[in-house]
Amino acid sequence: MSTQPTAASITGLVLAGGRARRMGGRDKGLLRVAGETLAARALRRLRPQVHALLLNANRNLEAYAELGATLCPDADPQAFGGPLAGISSGLDACATPWLLVVPCDCPRLPADLGARLAAGLGDAPAAIARAGGRRQPVFCLLHVRLRDALRAFIAAGGAKVDAFTDSVGAVEIDFSDADAFVNVNTPHELERLALELETPS
Repeated sequence: MSTQPTAASITGLVLAGGRARRMGGRDKGLLRVAGETLAARALRRLRPQVHALLLNANRNLEAYAELGATLCPDADPQAFGGPLAGISSGLDACATPWLLVVPCDCPRLPADLGARLAAGLGDAPAAIARAGGRRQPVFCLLHVRLRDALRAFIAAGGAKVDAFTDSVGAVEIDFSDADAFVNVNTPHELERLALELETPS
């Protein structure tokens, strides 16, 4: 990779295709916080960082279509294949050299996520975020040439995002703002985060 990616060469992908078991099966991306759905908030924060937007969802597609991003369900939407299935669909639909992936359930995702991941790439085909001493592999920047490698990884039974990114030599980029990666998994976490976001600082 000789040229550092810019927004013009990056497509954003918001992952909203999971079962959300800890949310009681409610479609997480359509839950509301601070006046908007989680998916809409993720798209809004991602939009200035990229050339185009994709949204991976496997149910309630009419509602998601209203958010203005191109939908890319899993190859088998009924299987709910997890983040890797969504990323694979995103890579298939991506029309730029790079894909910037984020989950729908992190309302504070960094406004400069793409730029910071791109700046640390070097010659690697992928970069993932690290914050608070932990990997955040679903926040990643991937070159589209990885689409075949990802298909093969999934076909061989691979299911973990960080196992795939390790296999392709991804670099880790440190972020100091660990709060930006706090996600929402349960109704209690949603209520708590809604209060934090709605309370003036």
